[in-house]
Amino acid sequence: MSTLPISEELVRTLSLTVVITSVLTVELRRLRLSALTYGAQALLIVALLVSYARMNHALYWWAGTALITKAILIPWFLFRYIRRTQEMEERPMVGFGPSVVVAAALMIGFFRLTHGQVDLLAPSPLAQEEVFRTNLAVASTVFVLGLYSLLTRRDAVKLVIGLCLLENGVHLSLVSLAPGLPETALFGIASEVVVTVFILLYVIEGVYQEFGTTDTFRLRELQR
Repeated sequence: MSTLPISEELVRTLSLTVVITSVLTVELRRLRLSALTYGAQALLIVALLVSYARMNHALYWWAGTALITKAILIPWFLFRYIRRTQEMEERPMVGFGPSVVVAAALMIGFFRLTHGQVDLLAPSPLAQEEVFRTNLAVASTVFVLGLYSLLTRRDAVKLVIGLCLLENGVHLSLVSLAPGLPETALFGIASEVVVTVFILLYVIEGVYQEFGTTDTFRLRELQR
């Protein structure tokens, strides 16, 4: 039995749900639903941070920052710009059925691989605790699913959402890799992501108003 003041069952439940929401965020074709699922994932990450904060009270600052940036500001930006552009995602490069299979395989395979090889990723005593092994496995899985979204999606808004998933994975990994990160540094990282998302969505809206599409492939053709 672990002596950590953290409920391992709660962490496992939240972690599993975070990974599932990553797959849904990538695969849902309705951008509004995808953004909603991303917002739900952000709230789950906040709940995970609060759970880990029972060991490190500084993580309450992390949770508060994540709540403001990930669960409130970024979803609000996404909903705002989706309303001004289009509701449906441009058809991705991989069909829905095969993409779900690939995403599920990545989710299961990469989670198991990372969880089993955490010694190579983070050779520290803290990372050997089960809850932190789980955290690193979830963080890396979310990161890979975000990367998969960037590689297979044509819709510019969906690419921004994929970028947000990448950042979620990096952000969550800091719980195990750098739990002593100063609050000011964390706030700087989170603020930079929010500003980046805002600028990208602003540019996407302008492109849509000019060319009537958010399909990155068609935009490349227009440049020729």
